[in-house]
Amino acid sequence: MRRFFTLLVVGCLALVGCGGDDTSNETTPKATPAAAANVDLAPIKDYLLEHTDRLVTSVELLNRDAQEYYNLAEAADFDYAKLLKDNRAEVQTALKELQGAHIQANPAYEEMEGVVAGVPSLADYDVIIDAGSDGSDPESAVPFSLTTKAGKEYKQPGNFFALVETSVFGTEPKFQVKGVTPDLDGDGKVTFPEALPDADFLLAATTDFLKYAKELDTKAKEWQPTLEDAYTAVVVMTPTMSEYFDAWKNSRFIAGGKAEEKGFVATSRLSDIRDILGGIVLIYDSIQPSVEKVNADQAAQTKTDLAKLHEFAGRLLSEEEGGKKFTASDADTLGTEAQRNAEAIAGQVSQAAGQLGLKLED
Repeated sequence: MRRFFTLLVVGCLALVGCGGDDTSNETTPKATPAAAANVDLAPIKDYLLEHTDRLVTSVELLNRDAQEYYNLAEAADFDYAKLLKDNRAEVQTALKELQGAHIQANPAYEEMEGVVAGVPSLADYDVIIDAGSDGSDPESAVPFSLTTKAGKEYKQPGNFFALVETSVFGTEPKFQVKGVTPDLDGDGKVTFPEALPDADFLLAATTDFLKYAKELDTKAKEWQPTLEDAYTAVVVMTPTMSEYFDAWKNSRFIAGGKAEEKGFVATSRLSDIRDILGGIVLIYDSIQPSVEKVNADQAAQTKTDLAKLHEFAGRLLSEEEGGKKFTASDADTLGTEAQRNAEAIAGQVSQAAGQLGLKLED
């Protein structure tokens, strides 16, 4: 989900601030990758495979629900006004199922995003599944287009989670049926999250989503983790807090109906932050023995700092779920604090990588 070069530079700058200069290295024993070869990276791959399997299962459910919704629309000859008139209850149920399936799929990916987005050989799938923009931003646009059963093409429409979420929760008008009011419960008004997505588009999106989820699962099985991969993931993915907090600030969870952000309406961005950091904690647990080879005290401190950052995100989420209303100002303050701590952690890990002689990919 990240631009590797930019964030690796952040990590390297933090490294300097953490004492990674020539003087400190003179008194710190250096270890080589060979000396750290006994580090067990299997838990990272096991964790990844567990989650790629979960993602495939979740997206299969999403695709099945999209097919059922498509079948309803097809039976009405895609006359959505007639569909609502004759089958309002069935449509309401179909949309609730789709929304629930999307919510289920979200943590299956977010918990492993630290690995997928942080490992260069897997990172393209993060762009495709969760991070890429539409074609209006060529630098970060997804590398695919969609073609529906009816033959309509959507060129570089955006990442799959955004496509599905903004479609089934009704926050992206261009994926909604035109000219029909999505009053799914028949109470004479439309309230969030009532939506009436274009069934042709939604089926195409979930079908291709499943294809790429399965591709990621295949690539994950082929992937042989290296110490460089693990360090890169921590250095690249930890200092991404500010962008997540910005998305949270602009989402419905803080801005309500005035939200500028069309995505992140189903699950709070705080949940994503907690889940991503949980994956990073697992990665660090695997590489900590190698960090201890160059600085045992720092290795323990980094573990503590990372655990505190993870707990910080979890506490904020618990407070939000408990009814606390955060403001945009709160999000800015909390995001600044989280980013500062995250950059320090990335710097510590980057320093250890340098002392071990590891070359982190950009």
